[in-house]
Amino acid sequence: MLDEPAQSRLDALRRRHFPSERNHLDAHVTLFHALPGEQEAEVAAVLAEAARREPPKAVVGEARLLGRGVAFRIDSPDLLALRADLAGRFDTALTRQDRGKRELHVTVQNKVAPEQARALHAALSDQAPEPTAVVALGLWRYRGGPWNPIATYPFTA
Repeated sequence: MLDEPAQSRLDALRRRHFPSERNHLDAHVTLFHALPGEQEAEVAAVLAEAARREPPKAVVGEARLLGRGVAFRIDSPDLLALRADLAGRFDTALTRQDRGKRELHVTVQNKVAPEQARALHAALSDQAPEPTAVVALGLWRYRGGPWNPIATYPFTA
């Protein structure tokens, strides 16, 4: 989760441009798509421990065309380092998609026609980088429908 005003701006873009029938979450930086659900207590403990540090600094960077959507690149060496630490803790349980993750982003549009995505990308491409901070880690569970929030871990150092 990002600090204000970045979070509010990205939430507004997501509400405006993400198909409403698919938009069940606020704007967010996905560190992992799947952590082991059967180890939820351990995952929660690891995230709580990880949040006992300074909030990672970040920059909301350039708009990126995803083909059928648009995302903003998130530049944050500190958050990537934290992600690598967490990945090491759950290495054997990570999906192939999560093992190969090297960049961070916030998706503000997805599952639209390519020409609609290109138009939004063009409209957002001139936005200046926005310094921000990562203020919390969130844990969510997918139970076959919309995502359900489990816990939020604010950075506390």
